[in-house]
Amino acid sequence: MAEENRSTVTEFILAGLTDRPEHQLPLFLLFLEVYVFTVVGNLGMITLIGLSSRLHTTMYYLLSSLSFIDLCQPTVITPKMLVNFMMEKNTISYPECMTQLYFFIVFTIAKCHMLSVMAYDPYVAICNPLLYNVIMSNQVCSWMVVGVYSMGLIRATVNTICMLRVLFCKDDIINHYFCDLFPLLELSCSSTFINENQLLVLSIFSIILPLLTSPSYIFIIASILHICSTEGTYKAFSTCSSHVLAVALFFGSLAFMYLQPLSVGSMDQGKVSSVFYTIIVPMLNPLIYCLRNKDVKVALSKLLGNKSL
Repeated sequence: MAEENRSTVTEFILAGLTDRPEHQLPLFLLFLEVYVFTVVGNLGMITLIGLSSRLHTTMYYLLSSLSFIDLCQPTVITPKMLVNFMMEKNTISYPECMTQLYFFIVFTIAKCHMLSVMAYDPYVAICNPLLYNVIMSNQVCSWMVVGVYSMGLIRATVNTICMLRVLFCKDDIINHYFCDLFPLLELSCSSTFINENQLLVLSIFSIILPLLTSPSYIFIIASILHICSTEGTYKAFSTCSSHVLAVALFFGSLAFMYLQPLSVGSMDQGKVSSVFYTIIVPMLNPLIYCLRNKDVKVALSKLLGNKSL
């Protein structure tokens, strides 16, 4: 009888960021501008690194991979969100929802581990400069990037398979602006015990473990303090300061959303946190790495100078 009372959900309704009609157009224009800036900024960073021989180094190869992730992650979410701002009923089909969930997890997990890999580069550059070219060779760097995307694909596959096993009944309103794990689990009419524990393991593995790279910054700071020249100290700090800022912004907002039980905290707070790490941070990263990086500014100046000739 319990099985007979269940109705198969073929589509969901996304609650979105607000239910007030007067806020829809301003939010549409705001997030459209943010998305365009994100696409232009990250595509520009990838193009600049590809065209400038000055930036053909390990650090910028990793940075171009981060820019690719920052381009793809909001692309999974923002276009659908922009369309929903203009629609009266914000529906998303079950297959489309699971597809969005899968690629969202792929790029979010990949970004967690990419930031961890990028933390290793300044550590080697400052603490073991004589061995840098050996330790951070092109082959090693390529395998690191392959590992990053492999982690994203594996974790996304596991989580999506677990979500496909969840039964959804008559409740079909997702209290979010995209298909995320916690909002979907709230709609379940079957046990979510396995999903919640698997999600906790995912959060620890993808948020806590990458943050364990932070001790490397302790060794970096200790090495910097032993540098005699002021110019050398400034250059060393500038090498890792941008990355520290990017890590703090991303992991801070991500941890606020996922490092808590399903029953704790409101989804409205989760929406704000999600907007930050899915939409705002990918827009800010090109600015963080460009404005605080002399090599990028010089390469950009040379490229624009050649274009004007």
